[in-house]
Amino acid sequence: MKENIRLTRLASCAGCGAKVGAGMLSKLLKGFETHYDPKLLVGYDTSDDASVYVINESTAIVQTTDFFPPIADDPFLYGQIAAANALSDVYAMGAEPKLALNIMCLADGMDKETVQEILRGGYSKAYEAGVIISGGHTINSGEPVYGLAVTGFVHPERVLRNVGARPGDRLILTKPLGIGVLTTAAKADMVEKPVMAKVYAQMTELNRYARDVMTGYEVHACTDVTGFALLGHGLEMAQGSGCSIYLEAAAIPYHREAYELASMGFVPAGAYRNREFAEPGVWAAEGITRAMMDILYDPQTSGGLLISLPESAAADCLAKLKAELEYAEIIGCVGQQAEYSIYIE
Repeated sequence: MKENIRLTRLASCAGCGAKVGAGMLSKLLKGFETHYDPKLLVGYDTSDDASVYVINESTAIVQTTDFFPPIADDPFLYGQIAAANALSDVYAMGAEPKLALNIMCLADGMDKETVQEILRGGYSKAYEAGVIISGGHTINSGEPVYGLAVTGFVHPERVLRNVGARPGDRLILTKPLGIGVLTTAAKADMVEKPVMAKVYAQMTELNRYARDVMTGYEVHACTDVTGFALLGHGLEMAQGSGCSIYLEAAAIPYHREAYELASMGFVPAGAYRNREFAEPGVWAAEGITRAMMDILYDPQTSGGLLISLPESAAADCLAKLKAELEYAEIIGCVGQQAEYSIYIE
């Protein structure tokens, strides 16, 4: 493998920061003719994390795909992060991933060893998840891209969606924010290696462990916080549930280094797209700083789960999550639908 290859320099943006904005995406998908099938429990109409199709009374298929340009220069690490991120959508639905297909674009300057290390990283994370990568598709492109198309299974009555949150619910976030800010600053060598090591470890962590805990409770809604940021995914949950979400800024976990960097202007382009999409539905108290808002609009790669569940179960669920996940926190609650979809205090 060539020592001088920096994968992040081969791409114009990194990770889920490359994601098309939610506002543009809804316009692109509008008006297409589709077949109706009562066995399709979840399609793209509510911007959910994956599609769900019923096979029989005890089994439904969950399908999703996710891929992006390099978010790390180490090819093995990049492969791990991309695979963990793709698997996350299945976990957010309360399901178990079982099969996957590689999706890969090769850019000029990538030698055989680099490509093999990316794939090896993906296979290692799939193996940890108990997933079989059974094939895939590779093309040449202007920028490197890697990810997976994933198939999982779930009982039809246990499907979790990004809608269904109820007034009185508490909201739990399982991973800290600030990934997009930190990886943007890292491209300019503005982040110390120990900080990035912590961030990379977070991104490679499967949401399987959070899924295992939350499915032991009556979860009303769940989504993973990725490219649309906490406020973009939170807005979809609030609007889809016909509720408003109330967030406590002081309770939201985030990387402290990201706050300083956001104050310096290291904000990914995806954060501005997220702000444009979500801001009309968001109210923030005067004391919330611009840097904090940038973190709330920051696109996350392989981010945590946002879980909405009854207040009576929230503390116990959080305690069990914290036994596995250091940064999990209760960050707010769900209320009756009000003028804004999200309130931040």
